[in-house]
Amino acid sequence: MAPSEQRDSATPTALVTGATGGIGGAIARLFAENGVRVLATGRDPDRAAAFGRGLATATGTECLGVELDVTNQGTLEALKTTAEEFGPIDWVINNAGVADTAPVLSQSNQPLLRRMMEVNFYGPLRLFHLFAPGMIERGHGRVVQIASSAALQGYPYVTAYSSTKHALLGWSRSAALECAPKGVGISTICPHYVDTPLTDRSIESMKEKTGRTDEDLRAFVAGQNPSGVIVAPEEVAKVALELARGDLGGVVIEMPGGSTETIDEGVAIAVPATGGRN
Repeated sequence: MAPSEQRDSATPTALVTGATGGIGGAIARLFAENGVRVLATGRDPDRAAAFGRGLATATGTECLGVELDVTNQGTLEALKTTAEEFGPIDWVINNAGVADTAPVLSQSNQPLLRRMMEVNFYGPLRLFHLFAPGMIERGHGRVVQIASSAALQGYPYVTAYSSTKHALLGWSRSAALECAPKGVGISTICPHYVDTPLTDRSIESMKEKTGRTDEDLRAFVAGQNPSGVIVAPEEVAKVALELARGDLGGVVIEMPGGSTETIDEGVAIAVPATGGRN
């Protein structure tokens, strides 16, 4: 019997992309700690598999780590097959993404934009088209997009990155209104700088260019957040769990560090007449 046939129908199953990174790892851990079955993905198949095993051992919740490159059709098809055996998928947490910088007039900026759109924008859309039809058929489901404060405002040298996140937020706001009456909620989290390996790499790059110390640059990065505090990955995970468990779609949450700000209040998600689970 497949795992999907054995599991308690009241137990949600979540797909978390980019789970071997800082934010994705925190989300996957918090979900599993709360009894949510997790299908965790990463681009490195061995690392993803090891992460899934470790998560299952640490939490006692059924978890599985699998390879996924959101730009690679082969890994998307393999994920769909795995999800059919492990799922069905109730929640999709689109966390996988890339971030690079380039001056707006740089010759590299247009190719950079195309590459990042494939990951940051079309990646979540591909996963939506894989799993949303099943959610709508069952009358319940949640999609949580991990965007960025760059979806809400502009920053210098990140026109490509900011464009992808603005696009994702705009798509999500519209799709949320269309899907809420069908029992599916789509909401978006927009954190400012988060304490992740990605931020560490940015600090290392700045150190090489400026000669400033790690401590000085970390304080500088924290100062870019409205709160003066770098966002903890666990903060993002907590909001993701609240949105996945909630009864509103179209919610947009900004995370300036140490607090949350609701940008869009959202709309009620319909509950199926058959009493389907949300």
